[in-house]
Amino acid sequence: MRIITGSARGAVLATLEGDATRPTPSKVKEAIFSAIQFDLEGRRFLDLFAGSGQMGLEALSRGAEKAVMVDSSREALEVMKANAQKTHLYAKTSILCMDFQQYIRSARGKIQFDIAFLDPPYALRLIPQAACALYDAGLLTENAILICEDNEAGLAGHTEMAARFRKIKEVRYGRIFVTYLAPLTDRPASMQT
Repeated sequence: MRIITGSARGAVLATLEGDATRPTPSKVKEAIFSAIQFDLEGRRFLDLFAGSGQMGLEALSRGAEKAVMVDSSREALEVMKANAQKTHLYAKTSILCMDFQQYIRSARGKIQFDIAFLDPPYALRLIPQAACALYDAGLLTENAILICEDNEAGLAGHTEMAARFRKIKEVRYGRIFVTYLAPLTDRPASMQT
């Protein structure tokens, strides 16, 4: 697993041992970053289920201003730190060991993200819950892009997500589906505070 391009191009990243995490395949990562290449410069990037940190580090290598990488695994935290130091991007990262719900509660009112990437373990089906929580906590800018990686199509049709996001596009890579969403700026009356 390597950084594809930018300031840390070619850096080989460490990964977690075993089957606890499933890194985004290189082909899929390259396609995602090609799709958002003009949206990265100077932006804040969130990877909420970060694993090795490869997505946040790729974003920084390509010009993002800051990357927040969150994972509930202590082992993942150590791998992310080592990768951030190896790529000389550590100063632009916030690496946190907590579950996604804790992070969203703690970040509310403190930061907003221009791009957020969600790739939790497929079997847990956490994307709708995490996406809606990010939206409800106001952690996404008005023009944010939410990128979701899953092994099922149709995430944007999930009732709770459809009330908060519009689908930009969905692309299939073998058994992987990547859905790009934009937050709706008109909040439904039931969600207004």
